[in-house]
Amino acid sequence: MTAETIKQSNFKRLLKYIKPYRAAFLAAIIGMIGYAGVDTFFFYHIETLIDDGLAASNPKILLYGALFVPLVFILRGLFNFISSYFLSYVGFQVVTNLRQELFEHLMRVPVSYHDKMSTGDLISKITYDTQQLAEATSRAILTLVREGAFVIGLLGLMMYHSWQLSLVFLLIAPVVGKVVTVVSKKFRHVSGNIQTAMGNVTTTAEQMLNGHQVVVMFEGQKKEAKRFHEINQRTRQQNLKLVNIRTISTSVIQLIASFSLSMVLVIASFPSMLEGLTPGAFTTLLTAMIMLLRPLKQLTNVNSDFQRGIAAAQSVFQVLDQDAEHDDGQKKLKRAKGDLNVSHVTFSYDQGDEPALSDISFKVEAGKSVALVGRSGSGKSTISSLLTRFYDWDEGSIELDNVDIREYTLQSLRRQFAVVSQDVSLFNDTIANNIAYGARGKVSREDIERAVKLAYVDEFTDSLPNGLETMVGENGVMLSGGQRQRIAIARAVLRNAPILILDEATSALDTESERHIQKALDNLQQDRTSLVIAHRLSTIENADEILVLDQGKIIERGNHAELLANKGAYAQLYQMQFGGAE
Repeated sequence: MTAETIKQSNFKRLLKYIKPYRAAFLAAIIGMIGYAGVDTFFFYHIETLIDDGLAASNPKILLYGALFVPLVFILRGLFNFISSYFLSYVGFQVVTNLRQELFEHLMRVPVSYHDKMSTGDLISKITYDTQQLAEATSRAILTLVREGAFVIGLLGLMMYHSWQLSLVFLLIAPVVGKVVTVVSKKFRHVSGNIQTAMGNVTTTAEQMLNGHQVVVMFEGQKKEAKRFHEINQRTRQQNLKLVNIRTISTSVIQLIASFSLSMVLVIASFPSMLEGLTPGAFTTLLTAMIMLLRPLKQLTNVNSDFQRGIAAAQSVFQVLDQDAEHDDGQKKLKRAKGDLNVSHVTFSYDQGDEPALSDISFKVEAGKSVALVGRSGSGKSTISSLLTRFYDWDEGSIELDNVDIREYTLQSLRRQFAVVSQDVSLFNDTIANNIAYGARGKVSREDIERAVKLAYVDEFTDSLPNGLETMVGENGVMLSGGQRQRIAIARAVLRNAPILILDEATSALDTESERHIQKALDNLQQDRTSLVIAHRLSTIENADEILVLDQGKIIERGNHAELLANKGAYAQLYQMQFGGAE
């Protein structure tokens, strides 16, 4: 598909977003045409003022003109308001709908897409690109219709007074068209670079803000400032390049128009031409030609706005065209028993990469627990991601209650799991609302308070002035790691799912807090299937089965006593943590 075809396709697609607001869009176009029509009507009557008023010394014509001018400008202002208001209304509706669609689509795309994309770049698409799309295309349409109608009106006026002189001016049209065509490609290319540069600005700023403490601690201020300076300068250069292209193309077109105006004056100086033109007609003709330079300049600039809008549309549509998560399952599961069966599963994050998991097999009966231990990067968390279908495996099968989990709908499958991760995600909301986020539908205050007690959240909320109504800040920045993890556990309690995944659930807790939380987790694990990922081996001693992973493979399995007796990898890990006390 050529660049021109893609541009046309994106433009047609953009029109679909305007379609629901076609009445308002039509009103805007009528306002634009009316605005241009009033201006043309005003210039048309210059001849009457000069020939019938000044030349004929008729004061009545001049008095009528005095009344006529304010009325014209009132009408002009009315049409300007109609065109500006309704075009802005359509533009804001389009950008609002696009942002909403983009936001919702980003929640539907696979986790693998978010792994590859920068968060700052995606934020830039939701904020900057959609705004550019609306602003640029609105300006382009306003200029194209209003100034285009004005040009047609002025050309009609010129043809009415002298078609011979008008033809000279019309000869510039093909030349102007060629100039516009040449610069269009450049506009589109530079506009695309600006979209990318703005994404880099957002990404760099986001990384610095998120890692502010790390930057300050390791004296990375100069390094980050230099990185942002380079990206910021690149953005400035691309914007300047766009301005230069626009200015040069406008100047060239105006120069061409000035040559044609000079030719008109030369031809008008011939006696045969002078005899056929009254002073008023010649003044109107000359004024129309001079006035044509402004809309011609605007129509040249409209190309840069249009190309910037199309580049932004292409950037947004690239995200919207990403496939959503595959959800081909038909079975809806209300509440699972909790039997898990992982059989000969092999998985790679990217095609051609080394497998993150190789031939993994294990079973967990309903109500039982299995623990996964091993070095970082051995594949422990990957297994939990496959169970919740954040990724799809390459070979083997995963069954829940003797049914392949791909046969369940994603929504009903994920409702069977409660996950407590080492990376706790909290929203800038109250503690109570963050806990309630784990439940489906409405939950009572009593349910929240019960979860709070089970997870020992009340140990720190009781001392807070606003208690459970305390705002946690962005991603829980106002809380300690242990407090955030307790909230995550309370969220899992409230979810009341039949399968529990604990991914380093006590990693951020001190010894005393860990004892409290471990009791809560023990209560939570009762009558639930549990998958426990842990570095602290003390938290998994009571697991029904322990799997030791290394480089994506299970190298040992058994319960705590059996693995210690084997004196293999698990026993070595245990000895490293406890100094061979057992």
